[in-house]
Amino acid sequence: MKLIKYLLFILLLLGPAALAQEPAPAGYEAAIEAMKSELQNNLNIVWTCVAAFLVFFMQAGFAMVEAGFTRAKNAVNILMKNLMDFSIGSLAFFFIGFGLMFGASNGLFGTTDFMISDVVKNGESASWNYTFLIFQTVFAGTAATIVSGAMAGRTKFKSYIVYSVLICSFIYPIFGSWAWGGLHNGGGWLEDIMGTALTDFAGSTVVHSIGGWLALAGAIVLGPRLGKYGPDGRAKAIPGHNITLAALGVFILWFGWFGFNPGSTTLGDGEIGRVAVTTNLAAATGAITAMIVSWFIGKKPDASMSLNGGLAGLVAITAGCYTVTPMGSVIIGGLAGIIVVLSVIFIDTKLKIDDPVGAVSVHGVCGAFGTLMCGLFNAEAYTCGGDSTGLFYGGGINQLMVQIIGVAAGFAWAFIIGLIMFFAIKSVFGLRASAEEEIKGLDITEHGMEAYAGFQVFNS
Repeated sequence: MKLIKYLLFILLLLGPAALAQEPAPAGYEAAIEAMKSELQNNLNIVWTCVAAFLVFFMQAGFAMVEAGFTRAKNAVNILMKNLMDFSIGSLAFFFIGFGLMFGASNGLFGTTDFMISDVVKNGESASWNYTFLIFQTVFAGTAATIVSGAMAGRTKFKSYIVYSVLICSFIYPIFGSWAWGGLHNGGGWLEDIMGTALTDFAGSTVVHSIGGWLALAGAIVLGPRLGKYGPDGRAKAIPGHNITLAALGVFILWFGWFGFNPGSTTLGDGEIGRVAVTTNLAAATGAITAMIVSWFIGKKPDASMSLNGGLAGLVAITAGCYTVTPMGSVIIGGLAGIIVVLSVIFIDTKLKIDDPVGAVSVHGVCGAFGTLMCGLFNAEAYTCGGDSTGLFYGGGINQLMVQIIGVAAGFAWAFIIGLIMFFAIKSVFGLRASAEEEIKGLDITEHGMEAYAGFQVFNS
């Protein structure tokens, strides 16, 4: 039937005058517009679904990065966390989180109501509603998995599962409703501050900083890995066991980000290419500047810092990928590459917070930085015909102030709620594995298997 409809559409485009030299029948123009609308709607659905699948593949990227940057005796544990935080998170977001984030009343079990009222009853809108749900689900999964790396090597698996439920059902959706609720039935206060909306197109703050600040809270409550800090308080390097695996993870994430940012247009049109360009430029520049800074500080071009520099550029440009120019993205990505190196060193040596993969710096710090930069570099009049203009483009300070408020709200919400949540989990379930379990490795003690069976990877 679909094929017949599109053949008829082609005939309509040719026009009755071309076929029979007769005047167009009544309703001809309306039929053409209806067909065009249906084609565009289907194109939007296909592109948004493809983008959602790319974002889902980022779960593999996170798993590889986190496993590679940590010790071999904890690789299975890392993989299980990435598997379960998405699996459990998908159900939590479906039953509770979606309703809190996008419901008109922000009520519990809003997804179920959404499915019944919008999908079943609304016929033609069903396909888009399902598409919107899966696209938002993979974003929730991304926010949840960020914390895994910062808490690697010493967290009880059952406690991590509890956290995954809470972030996808409550913590992420609540802040998401403040910034993105208007994308469906809701509407949040960050969408209208002093007549201006927070610019966070694909989630530098909504997704990445929320995950990063939760990671910070978790790392603080959990404490450092055994042997990370000596008796004199000096930080000791605990190298990751497989930089090859970590590099593969970064390339997978880079690839997936072409769904994360361009996919957030949710439209199958020419804007996809422009957003992909700004995304790629920021990532490339971030990797280069991180390499240069690490080379200057450590006298060698550090691979792990360079890889995190690429991710830092991606995280930072996620907020403004649609609203900044390509040159703006180069500047934002380049600065993010510098910031991530300095942030990793500062958190590790000065704050003495053990973050094995640099999740707080990459996602929390650079996510906040990228969101703030929209207040300076937004140029919608030049990029997409919008009206959001940053300070550097003559727009005044209003947008920058809104960005500062949004970043501050994200930090306050995620960090404070995160501390409460992790202290509660610690009291009820216990959060940290025993010293004996940590020394043996969580693969054996938590899961009863090794990632590299037959290879000697344990020292105790």
